[in-house]
Amino acid sequence: MPDCSVVEKSWGELSVEELYAILKLRTDVFFVEQRIDEEELDGRDLEPATRHFFIEDGRGVAAYLRVIAGETTDTSGRPNAPLVLGRVVVRADRRGEGLAQVLIGRAVERFGAEPLILHSQEYVQRLYASFGFEPVGLPYVEAGLPHQSMRRPGRPAGTTPAPV
Repeated sequence: MPDCSVVEKSWGELSVEELYAILKLRTDVFFVEQRIDEEELDGRDLEPATRHFFIEDGRGVAAYLRVIAGETTDTSGRPNAPLVLGRVVVRADRRGEGLAQVLIGRAVERFGAEPLILHSQEYVQRLYASFGFEPVGLPYVEAGLPHQSMRRPGRPAGTTPAPV
C-alpha cells in the first residue's frame, strides 16, 4: 500500500498549498463528480475547533475529512453528539486503497472518547458501521442523494480504543 501518513491540522496551521489542494479535491468530487449543489464553503472550516485530516501524495491531497463541533440535539430533538465527522472524500484515482478507512480510523482514535455523528451517503453506511457508527433516525435526501445520520457513542473513560 502506498504511504498513508495522516496529517492533522487546524485552519491556522494549513499552508496555502494544502488549503488549495483540500478545496480542489472537495470541489472535484462533490460539485463536479457528484453534482451536489449545496453550499460547500460553509464557514465551519475556519472554526478554531475544526480539525482537518488528510493524506497527501505527489499529486496533492488524495483523501480528506474534517471534524467539527456539533450540536447537542438533532432536528428531531434527539441527542446528537458534540463532534461531527464530515466531508469525507477520496480522489478518484486513489479509491479502493483504504484511504477513507485510514482517515476515519485516525479521527476515531483521536476523538473516540466523545460521541461522534455523521451524515452518510447511503452507499457508504457499511464503512462507517465498521467503526461503530449506528443509524439514527430515518433516511433522508440531502443534495439530491440518499443519506442516513449515524452516531458513534463515546468510549467510557479509562478504556482504550479497539485496533482499527
